[in-house]
Order: sequence, then C-alpha cells, then structure tokens
Amino acid sequence: MTASIKSLCVYCGAAEGRGPAYRDIAQRLGRHIAQNQVRLIYGGGRVGLMGVVADAVKSEIGNRDIDELRVVDSMHARKQLMFELSDGFCMMPGGFGTLEEFFEVITWRQLGQHDKPIVVLNEGGYWDPLLRLVEHGRQEGFMADPAPLYSVVDRVEDVIPALSRQPAPTKVGAVGRM
Repeated sequence: MTASIKSLCVYCGAAEGRGPAYRDIAQRLGRHIAQNQVRLIYGGGRVGLMGVVADAVKSEIGNRDIDELRVVDSMHARKQLMFELSDGFCMMPGGFGTLEEFFEVITWRQLGQHDKPIVVLNEGGYWDPLLRLVEHGRQEGFMADPAPLYSVVDRVEDVIPALSRQPAPTKVGAVGRM
C-alpha cells in the first residue's frame, strides 16, 4: 500500500524548547508541508512549535487567510476531528500532550482501527530515549515490533516520503470484550 497524503496532522509542543534547533525544525517542516501541497491539521494553537509550523505553512504558500477554524466542545472531540481530517500523522518534539496524542493513534493502528501512516520526526535525536524505551519493551516481551506501526526519520525532508511509502500494518490486534 502506498498512502496518498493530502492532509497531515502534526503533534508537537506548545513550547519552543531550549535552543533554536527546535524552532528551525518546525519552520522547515511547515515549509516541507506547504511545498508538498499537503494540508496541515493541528490543534489550532498559536504558541510553541505548533504556532511555528502553522506560520511556516502559511508563509510558504503566501496566503495568511487560509485558516479553517473548527471549535469543538472537548479535547476528545478535538482529537477525533483531527484524526478524521488527516491522512497521516507526524510527531515532532513535545511533551505529555504530544506523547498522548501519538500513542493514541499508534494504539488505534495496532488495534486495526485505522491504517493511516505515522512518522516520528527525530531530527537531532530528541526522541532517542523514547525509541530506546520502545525497544526495551519489545525485548522484554511487552510490545510487538513497532516497524509496522510507524516510521522514524531523521530529516524533515523525509517526512512526506516516509508517510507515502509506509505499508499498512500486517497484524491486527484484538480488542477484549466483557
């Protein structure tokens, strides 16, 4: 399967992090999204890395009046709408909220609830500790091989290509019933 990525949900921090590298990555990702004519889907925040990505997308295409704002009544409804509007997902550096959203779409993919591609943008090695933890969980028998669930890229320029070539998961997990 080759995914056609027309809209990309980006999960990342509501802060910019320490040092200029994270801001630079966010700006380059925004330009990469716009240059590939992919629609950005995000939580609507204007702060932190998310605001940087959004501003870079808008600056690159030369139109600051393209936003579509949808107001929902809960965090759950916001996440569900973002999921429905997206063809794929990208996780940049961030905190608890970023991790929560990322793990949710991975879990849904593992359970066979969707086959949308997911990529971890690990430029600069921010997610290396998380990737080591996942490998530890796999080695200890608590996690399956994560390769069918998401890709890891080290360069912004590899995000869209990685999403476009990511295969659907081959093994669908079971959901318990009571």
